[in-house]
Amino acid sequence: MKEDKSHIVLDNILYSCVDQKQRGSEQFVHEHALGYVISGETHLITNDGVKIFKAGSIGLVRRNQLLKSIKVPPPGGEFKSLNIFLNQNFLRRYSTEHKIDPVGKYTGEYMRILSPDPFLKGYFDSLIPYFDHHEQLKSSLGELKTNEAIELLLRHDKNLKDFLFDFSEPYKINLEAYMNQNYMYNVPAAQFARLTGRSLASFKRDFEKIFNASPGQWLQQKRLSEAYYQISEKGRKPSDVYLDVGFENLSHFSYTFKKVFGVAPSML
Repeated sequence: MKEDKSHIVLDNILYSCVDQKQRGSEQFVHEHALGYVISGETHLITNDGVKIFKAGSIGLVRRNQLLKSIKVPPPGGEFKSLNIFLNQNFLRRYSTEHKIDPVGKYTGEYMRILSPDPFLKGYFDSLIPYFDHHEQLKSSLGELKTNEAIELLLRHDKNLKDFLFDFSEPYKINLEAYMNQNYMYNVPAAQFARLTGRSLASFKRDFEKIFNASPGQWLQQKRLSEAYYQISEKGRKPSDVYLDVGFENLSHFSYTFKKVFGVAPSML
C-alpha cells in the first residue's frame, strides 16, 4: 500500500480524496483507466476540449494520450474517486486466456462516459471498504478485481473489446504539427517521441532538423512566448498561466521568464 494525505494506491487501483481544487501532476496516460467519481467532478482537458465526469459517473480513458486533469470538490465537501489501471500485460494475458481475436486499430473516442450500470456501480462499491478501513489488498485479490473489471466492461458493451484489446503503438506522424499543438503538456521528451511514433534518438534528430533547436530549448521558448502573450495581451495573471503553458512551479517560471525577457511576469 502506498499512501499520502490525498491518494492511496493499492497495486493498480488508485483512490483520491481532496478537499480543494487540485490539478493532476501526470499529463501522459500510460495505461487504460476505468474510473468512478464518488463525489465532486473530474475535468479532463485535451486539445479537443473539456470532458466533465460528474459525481456518480463511470468512465474510460484510453492509454497513449496527453491530457490535463482537475479534481473539483463539491461545495463544502471532498472530491473522491476510484481509478483502476488496466495495463497492457494484463490485457494481453486476458485476451490469450479468453481467446479474443486480434482487433484492428481503435479509432473511436479516447474518453468515454459509460451509461449507468448497476453491476459496474456495485463493483466500485465493493472496493471502497479497502480504502475506508485501510485494508491491505493482496496481489491475488487485486488480480481478481482487475479481471472482474474487464468482464464487467465487456458485459456492459461488447464493442469495448476494440477499446481494450488494441495493442498497437502510435505510428510515425507529422512532428512539427504535433509539437505545435501539444507543447504545453509537461512530459519528458521520451513521451513525445513515443506519441509521434519514434525512438527517442529519432525524435531528437528529426526535431533538430525541423526546429533548429533541441526539444528542451524549443519547448522552453515556445512556452515562454505563449505565457508572454497571455499575460501582456490577454491580461492573465502569471499564477493562472504557468501551469497552462507547461511549467511545473511558479517560482521557476518567474525566474526563467525574467531571465529571457528581462522583466518579471508580474511587472507586465
